[in-house]
Amino acid sequence: MEAEIIAVGTEITLGQIVNSNGRLLADQLRQLGIESHWQVTIDDDPNRIDQAIQQAWSRTELIFVCGGLGPTDDDRTLQATADALKIGLKVDEEQWQAIQKDFQRRQIPMVPDNKRQAYYLAGGEPLANPVGLAVGSFWQGRGHTVVVLPGPPREFKAMVTESLLPKLKALTGKPIMSRNMHFVGCSESELMDRIQEYLTTKEVVVTSYVQPNEVQVRLTVHGEARTEANRLLDQVEHDIVQTVGQHYFGTGNNISLVREVVTLLKAKHLHITAAESLTGGLFQATICSVPGASNVFNGGLVTYAAAVKEKLLGVPTDTIDKFGVVSAETAEAMAIHSKQLLNADIGVGFTGVAGPDSLEGQPAGTVWIGIAYPDHVESFELHLSKQLGRQNIRMQSVQRALLLIYHGLK
Repeated sequence: MEAEIIAVGTEITLGQIVNSNGRLLADQLRQLGIESHWQVTIDDDPNRIDQAIQQAWSRTELIFVCGGLGPTDDDRTLQATADALKIGLKVDEEQWQAIQKDFQRRQIPMVPDNKRQAYYLAGGEPLANPVGLAVGSFWQGRGHTVVVLPGPPREFKAMVTESLLPKLKALTGKPIMSRNMHFVGCSESELMDRIQEYLTTKEVVVTSYVQPNEVQVRLTVHGEARTEANRLLDQVEHDIVQTVGQHYFGTGNNISLVREVVTLLKAKHLHITAAESLTGGLFQATICSVPGASNVFNGGLVTYAAAVKEKLLGVPTDTIDKFGVVSAETAEAMAIHSKQLLNADIGVGFTGVAGPDSLEGQPAGTVWIGIAYPDHVESFELHLSKQLGRQNIRMQSVQRALLLIYHGLK
């Protein structure tokens, strides 16, 4: 089966935003054995939307039209799609009631155009929007399937995952099973080279893609019964963990490293804290991004200057004078003293050079992480590329610390 993805949005054609929705949808289609040979980007002009749909109709049986389902004047996708198909629109009464209740709850006045978000293609089915107000459409007729989806990435992803994929799986009629494995601290190329070297099961397709804070590896089995597919997936997952397990932190569709760490801390009834220099509070903010983080985190410190490390944390002046700010000894001292000051079970210390300039003769990307557990202290040195830039060095330092804590707790 072949598909075409039409991304609608003047902000995309002007280069103001990146079309991340197209990549996500194409990847999901690939896992279902659906090839998206064409991806088209057009502005919000109804005539061009009509032309794009007519062109897609002539060369493929599955058409996705993405973006432009809001209540404003430039949201013209749904009506243009209906015009191209020569059909009408219908109101999803249940969604219309939900929209009205949402405005009442937020005490925001409605305008007549808000009702447009409850419309879908007549003769088709509305696609539920789990996190937004605009419904999608799933229409079939004359040998074609047309799907209309919203543009905001958060809504798009939720609708694709929860509302669209079950229908597409039924459409393909092929049993497909997959798993997502998650890795930190290793480049995509290095990770895949090591995996492919030890991979012995050809029935499992192994692919990868880079996310902002991790590399995901997807295992997929096509056309096998559930029991056999699970056996194959179990075998390959085991082989991969045996090969690159030091970078692995879990398998699943909706997991993140920080959530895994917070979950482990909760299960073990442990509290964590941190003293941060180069990361400037990013580690603590990342912990606090997880609901329920207050069960494992009471507070921490940002101690950027050497004098503040000494005064607030109590890091001995002799330690900094002898070993320098960017050192294992200082990172460990920061971890130990933060743990004591906050009465936590685990303390983490970050010190290093985010760049662009060097510090104490150390190049940008040099990072020391100290971790004080209840019964011992460890320190780890990272040599990150200066080319990553200041913010990415800070982000990767946080992720590597979380990975170290994850394995330490496991």
